Amino acid sequence: MNLPRSSGILLHPTSLPGRFGIGDLGPEAYRFVEFLQEAGQRLWQVLPLGPTGYGDSPYQCFSAFAGNPLLIGMERLVDQGLLPAGSLRNTPAFPEESTGYGQVIAWKMPLLECAGRAFLAQASGETRARFEAFCESQAGWLDDFALFMALKRAHGEEAVWTHWDPDIRSRQPAALDEWRRRLSAEIDRQRFYQFEFFVQWWALKQVCASSGIRVMGDVPIYVAHDSADVWAHPQYFDLDECGNPDSGAGVPPDYFSATGQLWGNPLYRWDVLAASGYEWWIERLGAALSLVDLLRLDHFRGFAAYWAVPAGETTAVNGRWLRGPGAAFLQAAVDALGELPLVAENLGVITPEVEALRLQFGFPGMSILQFAFGKDPQAPDFRPHNYPRQRVAYTGTHDCDTTAGWWSSAGKGESTRTAEDIRRELDFARRYLNTDGREIHWDSIRALMASVADTVIVPLQDVLGLGSEARMNLPATPSGNWRWRYKPGALTPELTRRLRKLTEVYER
Repeated sequence: MNLPRSSGILLHPTSLPGRFGIGDLGPEAYRFVEFLQEAGQRLWQVLPLGPTGYGDSPYQCFSAFAGNPLLIGMERLVDQGLLPAGSLRNTPAFPEESTGYGQVIAWKMPLLECAGRAFLAQASGETRARFEAFCESQAGWLDDFALFMALKRAHGEEAVWTHWDPDIRSRQPAALDEWRRRLSAEIDRQRFYQFEFFVQWWALKQVCASSGIRVMGDVPIYVAHDSADVWAHPQYFDLDECGNPDSGAGVPPDYFSATGQLWGNPLYRWDVLAASGYEWWIERLGAALSLVDLLRLDHFRGFAAYWAVPAGETTAVNGRWLRGPGAAFLQAAVDALGELPLVAENLGVITPEVEALRLQFGFPGMSILQFAFGKDPQAPDFRPHNYPRQRVAYTGTHDCDTTAGWWSSAGKGESTRTAEDIRRELDFARRYLNTDGREIHWDSIRALMASVADTVIVPLQDVLGLGSEARMNLPATPSGNWRWRYKPGALTPELTRRLRKLTEVYER
C-alpha cells in the first residue's frame, strides 16, 4: 500500500476539551477537524474506539466491534429532544486537563439511560426505521454485545463473565432465552447507545472526508478476556474448562523492560480460526474499516510468532514463542476484503520473518524517533536518514513519553537504561537534530517532516510542547492512564500557522 506524502496528528477523542469531563463526538471534535484542515494536516489517528473496561484502556475493551458510549456527544441528544433542554446546565465542575472516568460514568450514564428510554418510547417513522436497519445490519456482533452488557449490569458491573450464573456463563440456549426476556429493556438501551455512537461517528467521519482528512484507526491484536467477544466465541480462545485463559499474551524482556510486558489477554486458537476461514477476524477487520480509512494493526509481529506466557505467571519472563497464522490469515483477509489499508506496528523483537511477512503484503511499517538514539536494536532504522519512503514516522506514540518529557526524563521505572545510557542517548540526539533542546519538540517534528517517509504522525502533545504530565500511557501500569485532555484554547492561530508552514515547506 502506497500512501500519499502527508502528515497528521495522533489524538484520541477522549483527549478533546469540553465541559462534560471527557472528550466526545460533539462540537469540539468538529473544531479539531477545522484545526487539522487549517494546519494543513491530512490524517487524524485515533486509538481503538471501543467501550473501555477496568483501567480505562482502549486496548482492553468489552467488545472489538462496539463503540464507547462515553464518546457520545450530549448536545445532540438535547437537540433531538431525547434529553430535557436544561439537563446539561448543572454539569459538575470536571477537571479541564484530565478525565476522571468514575466521575464521568456516574454523571453521564444515567443521562444516556434517560435518552435511551425516550428514544425507544418515541422514535417512529424514518428514525425508527434507521434504528432497526442498524440493529439488523450489525446483529452479528450487536446482539451478543447488548446481552453481554445487560448481563454485566445484572451480575454487578465488576463481575467478570466467568463469575456469572453457570448456565448463562456457558451460553446454554434456555438460559440465553430467559435472560434476553428478563433484560429486554436494558438490551434495547444498549442497542440505542451503539446506534447513537455510530450515527455521530459517521457524521464526523463524513466531515473529515469533505475536509480532505483521512482517519486512521487502530486494531489491537488481542481482545480483553472480559469481553463479549470471548464470552460469545470461547472456541476461538485458549481457555480452560471454566473459561479462564490457559495462557496469556505479552512480550518478552527487552532493552526497555527487564521482565517484559504481561498483558494477560487470552491467546487465540489459530487452528480453530483457520478451520473457520478466519471468519471472526475478517469480520472484525471489515467492521473496523467501515469506521476509518486505514488501520494501524497493533503488534503485527504476533501474526508471525507470538509470546505465550503460562497462566499464573506474574511477569512475562517465562514465556515461549509460538508460530502465528502468518500469510495464510492475511491472504484470507485480502481475498475477503480486497487490498487492506493497514499500517503494521512492527516494533519490539522484530525478526527477518516478521519483516518478510509485512513486505509480502505491502504494509508500511513504523519508526519512532524517540527510539532512534539509544541502544535499541531497531535504533538505526528509526533514524530519518535511513527511512524508506513506505514508512509511517512518529515522534512518539501513545505508549511513549512526550518528546519534551523524554528529553528531560531520567528514565527511572520505565526502562533498563542506565544514567550513562541516557546521557549518551541525549547527546547523540542533540548532535543528530542540531538542537539545544529549547524546542526539542519542533526540532523533532521538523526532522520527520523533512524525511522521505511518506507519512508523518505527531501526537498533539508534541505539537503543544507538553511534558510528561501529558503522557497518555505508561505501559505495565494498571491505573492512572488514558486521562490527558488538551485545554480549551490550546490550538492557537500561531500554533496552527507554524505547523502549516512546516507542512508546506516539506510538501506534505
